[in-house]
Amino acid sequence: MSRYVLDHRLEGEKKRLALMSQLLDPMHRRQIESLGISHEARVLEVGCGNASMSAWMAEHIAPEGQIVALDLDLSLVDNVRAPSVEFRQGDIVTGPVDPGGFDFVTARAVLHHVADAEAAIGNLVANLRPGGAILLIEPDLLPVSVAEPIEMRTFWSGWLAWSRERGIDYHIGRTLAPRLAAYGLKEIEGTAETAIYNGGSRWADYWRETITELRGDLVQSGKLNDALVDAFLAQCADPNWWTQTIAFTAVHASAPGS
Repeated sequence: MSRYVLDHRLEGEKKRLALMSQLLDPMHRRQIESLGISHEARVLEVGCGNASMSAWMAEHIAPEGQIVALDLDLSLVDNVRAPSVEFRQGDIVTGPVDPGGFDFVTARAVLHHVADAEAAIGNLVANLRPGGAILLIEPDLLPVSVAEPIEMRTFWSGWLAWSRERGIDYHIGRTLAPRLAAYGLKEIEGTAETAIYNGGSRWADYWRETITELRGDLVQSGKLNDALVDAFLAQCADPNWWTQTIAFTAVHASAPGS
């Protein structure tokens, strides 16, 4: 089974994922709305997290259909009330959920964490019915790795070295289109979105929460030290500090029709 570095049971993970939902759900929603999914669609969301997107899709995109929401850990959806959402615990790396059984498949910020991204993408595609649509959203760390002042570039360089050691691919976003094309999907299109933010903003809070949770592992890895972590956290609290965040790459495609 795949293992996520940011386990749902970590202290503060519920708050961090809530911040992620606030920051990324609007982009995810816009992308889905542009695809014109049928109100009767059968939908699969992989890596549902706190279910903010699954619940929204059940209400706005497929109110007459069905949403299957899959995650390794369903501990954050215990109090979610969405009658047309079926929550399932499972690992997309091990196989499709229902081969050929879904009109629409989506996953966000999942593939860069999994042990075998190629297997996961193949299994996501295998769930599509003929003519079905898939939407994948994954990060590309390029903006922060080139646009920061030197001390912040040093921090992100250490972050990337740590992530590679942990099996996390923060450049996977740029590979989504060719990966989907290799499975014979059609009408492949994509965009990348980043954000300009300053200290004290929601993006700064998100990174502060993330780095605080991971600090022990980051420093223990030897890729970063306490001074670099402290410098980054100080910037996150400074409203005069402006920077750019990860480029989240959204790629959608269609399975060939019957």
